[in-house]
Amino acid sequence: MKRRAAIIGLGHQAIEDHLPGLAGSSRAELVAICDSDADLLLSRKATLDVPAFTSVPDLLATTEPDFVVVAVPHHAGRQIIQECAARGVHVLKEKPFATSPEEARELAQICRDGQIELMVTLQRRFNPIYSSVVGFLDQIGTPFLVDGQYTFHTDTPGAGWRGSIEQAGGGCIIDMGYHLVDLLLWYFGMPSKIIADYSTSAVPDAGYDAEDTALIQLAYDTGLYGSLLLSRWMAPKSERLHVVGTRGSVLLTKGSVQRLDLDGSVLEELTRPHAPATAATALIDHFCRVLDGERTNLSGPDQHLSHAAFIASCYESKAAGRYVTPKELL
Repeated sequence: MKRRAAIIGLGHQAIEDHLPGLAGSSRAELVAICDSDADLLLSRKATLDVPAFTSVPDLLATTEPDFVVVAVPHHAGRQIIQECAARGVHVLKEKPFATSPEEARELAQICRDGQIELMVTLQRRFNPIYSSVVGFLDQIGTPFLVDGQYTFHTDTPGAGWRGSIEQAGGGCIIDMGYHLVDLLLWYFGMPSKIIADYSTSAVPDAGYDAEDTALIQLAYDTGLYGSLLLSRWMAPKSERLHVVGTRGSVLLTKGSVQRLDLDGSVLEELTRPHAPATAATALIDHFCRVLDGERTNLSGPDQHLSHAAFIASCYESKAAGRYVTPKELL
């Protein structure tokens, strides 16, 4: 029998990832949708043919889902997690897990008290291009330099709730940057020190206070060091992670991973030119297996305390004008 799933928040992420992911799932089915925008809800209900709600408590009480997919503005996630934990409903949550280390610790405790599973949706973890990087890194000697970049251009980098620190918890670092932060923590663990600088000046006098562009420098006790460049103003669109070692390097982009010789020639490469977008379905099916006791939750609250500490270190270092030790924020 399939797990009963509801989606809370019908924005871009739900439409592009979570609805198709549930449609392709062999272990879960959509039983309800919820959004605070009644007009948007009505338009989606016409095509999805499931009960629709503007109230999360009403959805939980009426449909009794096994789990919910939460894809709402960052500031709204806490209340929904609390309501789900009170009813024993599991949560598959869009990143970020929390907007601060303090909130992350509180949410982790709420999940423990409610005895619910919460998994943060990081689709790259379910893409073999990204998981193969670990094996490639073993073949480049000792990594000593990492260069990450994630950029794209939008004319309105401070539009809506994403432009407000109060609502979003930050700008490009906590939002789009969460993906690069996750890759770094996955492949290398927590850096020993971080310093960041960023701006809100891409559109002068636009009235937003969440950063549109950021540069993060980091270092590890192992000798690995490097930087991340993040921007929702800078073209062209780019997503890459380049790790340089003593015997070669690994270059990861969204669609491929290459292992390079010291002179830059390609020694081996993996691509997915004909693969369907299955990561969203794989993530949902994995979460169902977690709920069934068949898999371990590797993207739960305890793991994402590190993400919150990393991101908070960036903001703290900007304010202090110095390097910050992220482990001290755990």
